[in-house]
Amino acid sequence: MLAAELVGVRKLRVAEISNPPDPGPGEVQVRVRAVGICGSDLHCYWEGGIGDTPCIFPMVLGHEPAGEVLRAGAGVTGLEPGMAAALEPAIYCGRCEYCLAGRQNVCERIRFLSNPGEPGFFREVINLPAANVTPLPRTISMEEAVLHEPLAVALNAMRLADLRPGETAAVFGAGPIGLLTMAAARLCGAGRIYAVDRIPARLELARQVGADCAIDFSAVPPDKAILAETSGRGVDVAFEAAGKAEAINHCLRVARNAGRVVLIGIPAELSVPVEFHGMRRKELALFNVRRQNRNAAAAIWLLVERRLRAGEIVTHTRPLESIAAAFQLLENYDDGVGKAVITMK
Repeated sequence: MLAAELVGVRKLRVAEISNPPDPGPGEVQVRVRAVGICGSDLHCYWEGGIGDTPCIFPMVLGHEPAGEVLRAGAGVTGLEPGMAAALEPAIYCGRCEYCLAGRQNVCERIRFLSNPGEPGFFREVINLPAANVTPLPRTISMEEAVLHEPLAVALNAMRLADLRPGETAAVFGAGPIGLLTMAAARLCGAGRIYAVDRIPARLELARQVGADCAIDFSAVPPDKAILAETSGRGVDVAFEAAGKAEAINHCLRVARNAGRVVLIGIPAELSVPVEFHGMRRKELALFNVRRQNRNAAAAIWLLVERRLRAGEIVTHTRPLESIAAAFQLLENYDDGVGKAVITMK
């Protein structure tokens, strides 16, 4: 079968690799049909790692997948060949204190497919535990279905933020995670949503998914603009979805006294300077998002029922054979790209 391998910084190749064996007991073999390109994939591609975790080349990236069932192993029920399915990239132990406490996203023995040593989904066929395969109706396309994983991350951010109807929010970064955060905030009844980015096409996408005010970071200091818009009060919740130190500190500045700041993005730097005293004086609550934590089912339901405007962010699809060009498209923010999805036959 074909797989896309990252073999070095900014170096991708499509190669033949071995097919997986028949699925074992409790496993399902699936054909991958579509995979979204995530910001963490781009970190690996651009920088050769994510934060303090270096890549081990060659490696298969991709953790926003959808596909269809090929065959099920012994003991698996309810998953039949030909079924469309959302695929979960995290495999939890289910036995550690964090899993038992409902915090699977920080499982002691988590396996996250697309991390070093754990090949991801930019390949044609994969075996997964049956619990990682959720049937989908054919009313949703594979390209839309890949959004379930990043949308679940945005829902985890909403849960931590405890955003209440009528509260105001600012989202720094209008990439796919930021856009889905805006869509989720609108669904939660946010009173006014401010979107901040440097890319005009992404600011337009922000308006489409629910932002009330789009601020061009390169044209005006966003903290001053938001504070002026709110008569100096600031917003109830600020979300950082850009993975930039300056965006983190802008979030601290625009959050109101006793407000909340939610960090979703992943900075490239190992250490990020934080404007501590402004945060201290306002007694801000600071939250850090670690993947999705039991929000995948809700994300799938929202997408299937079309309860939020998420599909608009998928702007480009490319076949697996053109994955290098897709990564270059995202690196250069070309052609108004929002979410790029890799498709397989």
